[in-house]
Amino acid sequence: MSGDMVITMGEGTCGIAAGAPEVTKLLKERFPDATFKAVGCIGMCHLEVMVEIATGGKSYLWGGVNKKNLPKIVRFHRGQGDLPEAMLIRSSDVKETERSQYLTRQTRIALRNVGELNPTSMEQFRARGGYSAIEKVIKGGMTPEQVIEEVRISSIRGRGGAGFPTAVKWGFARGAQGEPKYLVCNGDEGDPGAFMDRSLLEGDPHSILEGMLIAAYAIGASKGYAYIRAEYPLALKHFAIAMDDARKAGFLGYNILGSNFSFDVKIKEGAGAFVCGEETALLASIEGQRGMPRIRPPFPAIQGVFGKPTIINNVETLANIPWILLNGGAAYAKIGTEKSRGTKVFALAGAVKRGGLVEVPMGMTIRQLLMEIGGGSASGRPLKAVQLGGPSGGCIPESLFDTIIDYDAINATGAIMGSGGMVVTDSKSCMVDLARFFLEFTQIESCGKCTFCRVGTLRMKELLTKICDGSGTLQDIEVLAELAERIKDASLCGLGQTAPNPVLTTLKYFRDEYIAHVTDKRCPGGVCKGLITHTILQDKCTGCSICDRYCPVKAITGELKKPNTWVIDMKVCINCGMCVEVCNPDAILAA
Repeated sequence: MSGDMVITMGEGTCGIAAGAPEVTKLLKERFPDATFKAVGCIGMCHLEVMVEIATGGKSYLWGGVNKKNLPKIVRFHRGQGDLPEAMLIRSSDVKETERSQYLTRQTRIALRNVGELNPTSMEQFRARGGYSAIEKVIKGGMTPEQVIEEVRISSIRGRGGAGFPTAVKWGFARGAQGEPKYLVCNGDEGDPGAFMDRSLLEGDPHSILEGMLIAAYAIGASKGYAYIRAEYPLALKHFAIAMDDARKAGFLGYNILGSNFSFDVKIKEGAGAFVCGEETALLASIEGQRGMPRIRPPFPAIQGVFGKPTIINNVETLANIPWILLNGGAAYAKIGTEKSRGTKVFALAGAVKRGGLVEVPMGMTIRQLLMEIGGGSASGRPLKAVQLGGPSGGCIPESLFDTIIDYDAINATGAIMGSGGMVVTDSKSCMVDLARFFLEFTQIESCGKCTFCRVGTLRMKELLTKICDGSGTLQDIEVLAELAERIKDASLCGLGQTAPNPVLTTLKYFRDEYIAHVTDKRCPGGVCKGLITHTILQDKCTGCSICDRYCPVKAITGELKKPNTWVIDMKVCINCGMCVEVCNPDAILAA
């Protein structure tokens, strides 16, 4: 019955965390003769565990699979039960569903293979055109200058955050004096809520490696480093396997494909320091030094790792390069806007209904991305803002959600594109507390080299904490704004220069919330514990008692099904907010 069946399991980190190994084990017990295939995360993290079952010429992609609902799928594929539509994402019969729109609205170039192949299979990668681009470059006799020109035509800009034109960077290194030259893949992804690089490294490591090969050929590099954070064990494992397989196949090492081009790669595990996302700090780390930024110039393209010309490209940038060389720079340049060509991968997290990875054309609006693909608010409450670009980014309010995804347009809001992390908030969030969260992160991650970053971010965090605790003043808000500008202007590297962005953008768009904290001693979002009083609204209360069952300190009392008896003892209440979260009729006011 299951001899012709192929079962594809999503076994990226998110799938494993959601229970993919258990589901795989159960499926192997039910269909022992089936062929099993493990792939990376297709990006629909909100629907893990995901399983695709193909048999009898038909295929079905299922989402949200667990040991409780798995029997419905098993019965259906045995011809013993109805189609469990609640879990169906798409099928060969029904290709378009509300769930499948998450994928069909995307334009997947960097993510073209992720979720489609076994990341540890050279055979599957080759079957999807893998290493054809480097073969075209070397066997087709392309010169390094021709490769750089093709990348220039594509107008691709670095996807790591700064958005610097990739071809220009390569050109600097190509013309630089000094041997050997180095090519570094920056996989030190550190933004809270960001997992684009992890997914690519886990799900399609050969594409990153092929992008490195092309970049190395273009600039004349003979040595490379893949700098991958140690907290990504699956990414490290899959990339190491890809390197070994590529070396055996003749794509790494000496005289690649019988040419004079030689290039090899080493993996360098990052220790999780956010500052090592800054390229000069990353280079110091590779050299075995403490990850601290260097003054520029000289720039790495002229004097980088071990004092030699070095190019550092982000994982996502490199994933696009093989596609560009195979399809032509002009094909890539047709996608996107005039100054921001191609696509961008974003990680959706926070109060969004459909969290996960998406790749969309530049020029799509933030609202389209969050509403049409992300599905809007997870809670049903109105969306309030999105923190774009991580701790170095800024907060964009809902009123600006019609801003297009474009480097210049995003910069105009005070935020930055960054590496693509999007943390979405709804009306129950506190923007002052959000700014404090990101500022605390960057303050901890500061390398401490320059005073404005080391001390200035600490003072900003102290002021934000003071405001959130209800002891802030209007003068504190003014000092906060002044500090932010000075730190931005005087810090040595990108970490300090961008650390104030979350504060500056929340002050710009949500100053009324800061005012409410210091003048009214009130947190509009009901988040800051020192400013909250919880009250049961008896006209909305149903007397269901769910708040009492979830209260960790038993501060809530009342009689079942008697709404007018339910009260909260604020002397006992610890303002954890659990009662607000579980109350179905929104009968508890936190203000």
